[in-house]
Amino acid sequence: MEASSGRGQSGMSMEAFSTLLLLTVYTIVSKVHSDHNVYPSSGVLFVHVLEREYFKGEFPPYPKPGEMSNDPITFNTNLMGYPDRPGWLRYIQRTSYSDGVLYGSPTSENVGKPTIIEITAYNRRTFETARHNLIINIMSAEDYPLPYQAEFFIKNMNVEEMLASEVLGDFLGAVKNVWQPERLNAINITSALDRGGRVPLPINDMKEGVYVMVGADVPFSSCLREVENPQNQLRCSQEMEPVISCDMKFRAQFKIDWCKISLVDRTKHVSVYQEVIRGEGILPDVGEYKPPSETLKSRDYYSDFLLTLAVPSAVALVLFIILGYIMCCRREGMVKRNMQTPDIQLVHHSAIQKSTKELRDMSKNREVGWPLSTLPVFHPITGEIVPPRHTDNYDNTSMPLMQTQQNLQHQTQIPQQKIAGEYRMTTFQRFEVNGIPEERKLTEAMNL
Repeated sequence: MEASSGRGQSGMSMEAFSTLLLLTVYTIVSKVHSDHNVYPSSGVLFVHVLEREYFKGEFPPYPKPGEMSNDPITFNTNLMGYPDRPGWLRYIQRTSYSDGVLYGSPTSENVGKPTIIEITAYNRRTFETARHNLIINIMSAEDYPLPYQAEFFIKNMNVEEMLASEVLGDFLGAVKNVWQPERLNAINITSALDRGGRVPLPINDMKEGVYVMVGADVPFSSCLREVENPQNQLRCSQEMEPVISCDMKFRAQFKIDWCKISLVDRTKHVSVYQEVIRGEGILPDVGEYKPPSETLKSRDYYSDFLLTLAVPSAVALVLFIILGYIMCCRREGMVKRNMQTPDIQLVHHSAIQKSTKELRDMSKNREVGWPLSTLPVFHPITGEIVPPRHTDNYDNTSMPLMQTQQNLQHQTQIPQQKIAGEYRMTTFQRFEVNGIPEERKLTEAMNL
């Protein structure tokens, strides 16, 4: 009995554990893939914070209740089916340890159309991901757009600091205290970097600056109009701060650059779309683009290919043949050149050429001793000192600086043939030079 009751209790505990596990898994899966619906109004600032604490419990291993984790988490947001967000929606996250913020001002064109934003969270430590959808249902505002709009530039704030609900609420409270409207809404917030501002230096806690646009249903107050008087405009042109009576109501928390304030009265400004006049620079509306049918026959490029390659190739071949004929078939040979050259000129150049060759051959056969500076001092094999070529008692003082024919008796004499009455050219020993018989050359040389 006791054993059976023990087995029954263990079976019930296992069933309860499995049920609890399934419920936990279902809760986690439903939490990861749950859709969150929001209902902003067109023309009013929309802010949605992506809290890191919300996504920490979605990354395995799942933390136990009361357990703290501080993993770096980043977010990626995009419109479902598209790589980026809608044009009116912006996203900012300063570091991976801070929350991400989606913000923007919905337009009237998106009213009634649900905008699905895919939010993907990345755990940078474990590389796990979690995803859920944010469904933005844009509602139509009754008083959109507000007729009077003012844009302030706050120098001591960053955009993520200004998007905090308490900070934005304090600013709207200060504006409402100065403006005294019945209805006041924040329309848009833009970072100064998006307007061409420079990144501040990381000193003295400098901020990027942020533009905040607000709208109201009553005309601007006299305090806001003080910016438009000539004295303040002159001070702004000289880069001096204008004198504004209500500046003290903002200075406690917000440092406003009054020279950059913008006041827009939409009751006096005609809409830009109404001012557009179609002319030469604007194309008419032709409806939607209709791509060509898939059954369209493909174009045959074979004839174009032949026309592009065959014609230049044929022209190049003709030019190559003409050039080859001129260079090869019309070339003048050496025989024709020699026949057209006068014989006296051929003999003259041939004599110069032969004389030059004989002088070169004779210079190679001279028996001249090497200079002493080039002779080795030691024997290359035995290493003994080599005696000088001349003995010590050799008298070289009588050696002339320039040797004459008498001092060169020991050298080889060049024989000269001389016949009384005429000179003969003994250097012509070849039977034929440049295709001309030698006998004809000898005859011409003797007649000179």
